[in-house]
Amino acid sequence: MKQWIFIAAATFGLSACKKVEGEGGTSTIKGKIYIHDYNSVGTLLAEYDGAKEDVFIIYGDEDLTYDDKMDASYDGSFEFKYLENGTYTIFAYEDCLECPSGEKEVKVTVKIDKKKSVIDLGQIILKK
Repeated sequence: MKQWIFIAAATFGLSACKKVEGEGGTSTIKGKIYIHDYNSVGTLLAEYDGAKEDVFIIYGDEDLTYDDKMDASYDGSFEFKYLENGTYTIFAYEDCLECPSGEKEVKVTVKIDKKKSVIDLGQIILKK
């Protein structure tokens, strides 16, 4: 009987240690928010860094709710650090005149498959 209890405890203990998407790892996803400012008829008026824009991250690919968010820095840059291997979706909102809410998400999905990875998404352009 003691042998079965030990095996069950060991199995549970090992399965509880499995790392899934999220914080606790050694990888980073970074990028930069860049704004294209349009007028109501669609003419591009200005382009600039997306300072203080909200940037969201979803851990895994089975969830539709964001797990963390941050404000982009003064130059539009952002970094989500200490991530485990797995799939992540990064998104921010841009204006959308046809959308009921007035905005829509611009999203990028990436996969981290090696420890200590740095994934640079480059510019994420938002229409405002």
